[in-house]
Amino acid sequence: MKKTYFLKIWGILFTLLPLLNGCIREEEFNNTPQGNFEALWKIIDEKYCFLDYKQIDWEAIHDKYQPLITPNMSNDGLFEILGNMLAELKDGHVNLYSSSNTARYWDWYLDYPRNFNESIIEKYLGHDYRIAGGAKYRILEDNIGYIYYGDFSNGIGNGNLDEILSYLSVCNGLIIDVRNNGGGNLTYATRIAQRFTNEKVLTGYIRHKTGKGHSDFSEPTPIYIEPSNSIRWQKQVMVLTNRHSYSATNDFVNSMRYFPNVTLIGDKTGGGSGLPFSSELPNGWGVRFSASPHLDANKQQIEFGIDPDKKIDLKKEDEEDGLDTIIEEARKLLKVTP
Repeated sequence: MKKTYFLKIWGILFTLLPLLNGCIREEEFNNTPQGNFEALWKIIDEKYCFLDYKQIDWEAIHDKYQPLITPNMSNDGLFEILGNMLAELKDGHVNLYSSSNTARYWDWYLDYPRNFNESIIEKYLGHDYRIAGGAKYRILEDNIGYIYYGDFSNGIGNGNLDEILSYLSVCNGLIIDVRNNGGGNLTYATRIAQRFTNEKVLTGYIRHKTGKGHSDFSEPTPIYIEPSNSIRWQKQVMVLTNRHSYSATNDFVNSMRYFPNVTLIGDKTGGGSGLPFSSELPNGWGVRFSASPHLDANKQQIEFGIDPDKKIDLKKEDEEDGLDTIIEEARKLLKVTP
């Protein structure tokens, strides 16, 4: 079998490590409030991959926040200003880390309905559900398979997937619920997606920064999902999404939507398509940022999320009755789909 998507990407990244690692040298900036501010601004200016796409005037951002830096300001004060500056990027993959705090941007999902109620999910799973590699699964009363996978950081192996799909093979259709899955390891996202295609499918492209300019990128490198050599699902699949479906989950949803038997139901995903890298400020604070944009198969950005095939919100009256509107709609569609 050819190299997996994960190995391909890391092979490319290995050749680019001189560009992506060591974003700053400590001797370039003093360990002062002003030095740390300038170091952070420069990292983003030279290495962040969405400045042009998001139409962010990073010079103007510098001029906005630089006057707020004073020589004797406290670490907490400096951290707050640097965190606010990074929030201008509107990117959940951008973080600042100190020993006492983490700056993060959450507004990418706060303006959306939650469309997820964990207590109701527990009712659908019941008490006798199975667990394999982080996936919770069972057969619902109408002979529809249900898988809830809440974290792509939870390792899932090919043996786990063989057992899950074999057990659910009697079902008339399958629901894969990745709502509130904030991402994790791309290897697991690819491994699962490989179980739902019988042929090699182009699902996107990835680019890498090649210089300090905001538009200095490599040519797009295609990303393919190749079918697994083991058990593959041949029936209809409904993938449930909400705004909290982020990062590696966004990539998984992007791959799944190119397969003929898959329908996306729920809300727009959270996005987060930039492969994150890390660097360090002179004072030792860590910074994570999006360095390599992942595009869809039409070379379009998916940083701000992927729209579902069928937009459904969780209804309050259904919640009060212990029902999940999105799951129920998926069940209806599977019953009428040949």
